[in-house]
Amino acid sequence: MSLKLSVIIPTFNELDNLDEIVKRLELILNKVSWEVIFVDDDSPDGTASKAKEISLSDSRVRCIKRIGRRGLSSACVEGILSSSAPYVAVMDADLQHDEGILPLMLHALENEKYELAVGTRYMEGGGVGDWEESRKQTSQIATIISQKILGVSLSDPMSGFFMIKRESFDLCVYRLSNMGFKILLDIFVSSPKKLVFKEIPFQFRQRNAGESKLDQRVIWDYFLLLVDKTIGQYIPTKLVSFACIGAMGVGVHLMVLGFVLKILQQPFAWAQSTAVILAMIFNFNLNNILTYRDQKLTGFKFYTGLLKFMLACSVGALANVGVASVIYKDYGYWIFSGMAGVLVGVVWNYVATSLIVWPKKINK
Repeated sequence: MSLKLSVIIPTFNELDNLDEIVKRLELILNKVSWEVIFVDDDSPDGTASKAKEISLSDSRVRCIKRIGRRGLSSACVEGILSSSAPYVAVMDADLQHDEGILPLMLHALENEKYELAVGTRYMEGGGVGDWEESRKQTSQIATIISQKILGVSLSDPMSGFFMIKRESFDLCVYRLSNMGFKILLDIFVSSPKKLVFKEIPFQFRQRNAGESKLDQRVIWDYFLLLVDKTIGQYIPTKLVSFACIGAMGVGVHLMVLGFVLKILQQPFAWAQSTAVILAMIFNFNLNNILTYRDQKLTGFKFYTGLLKFMLACSVGALANVGVASVIYKDYGYWIFSGMAGVLVGVVWNYVATSLIVWPKKINK
């Protein structure tokens, strides 16, 4: 029997869930030729080793171990690309997704001529379980934003549980941003043609083992995905992230300046110098965590990167002042002059730091 379905499951520290996942898939997909591909981001708990151990006795189980790369969306893409099955499903490793609807999804794609089947929590028969009210509100807000800004017609565009035809995925793969954790939204918006989809309700279950991988960074990732799918073709998404963090750095600068100057009663030059240094450290840390999380600097490289960042931004500050001064001298519009200087400074800082602080690795 030829392979029909590949189930892609991104993992990070999911050691205790693997046996149960395979057991449940075997039970529900007993009439289908299937495989499961665990895509593991080098979990320190030995998830990849466990997956490989299971594969020794079950050829339907495969594992891709990624070194030096992180991200749920990119993991899903790599898993799908490694498969030759005509249908691919994506689901979480924590058993919160109801594998019982996988046959319904497959039937919709194979027999009902749909291109995409989505497990939804937001229609009759579905639910989010015992989520806290704050998480419910965050999910609902993100859903509304996706529907309004990106024109998405899905009731649950934030779902991470879906199945898609291989040919439909191949049409949009080169347009994917691979940002954050909402691969379904990325696929839906990136498709060159409107996908014919069916939504199937399911009840979101409690996590079986381990801890949730969601943190505050997912909000930033979601924001960047929106940026990429709206103005990303005109402005680099990382530049937008860099500029937003720079704006926050201005706030930090002013707060430190006011505190040292007014509360500590120190001279302005000393207060300004302290504010500049702390704002640069703030910007570097946040960019390292958010903008360049896929190239995050750690250990000794963190400190050398900070030094390079401060040096590059110092040059950017000089460019800012120089350009603003020239324009003001020639035209006299102080607001326009100041904004032009800021723009030059931001672009310089972004280009310079992306080249010398967080350079892209070149595979040879």
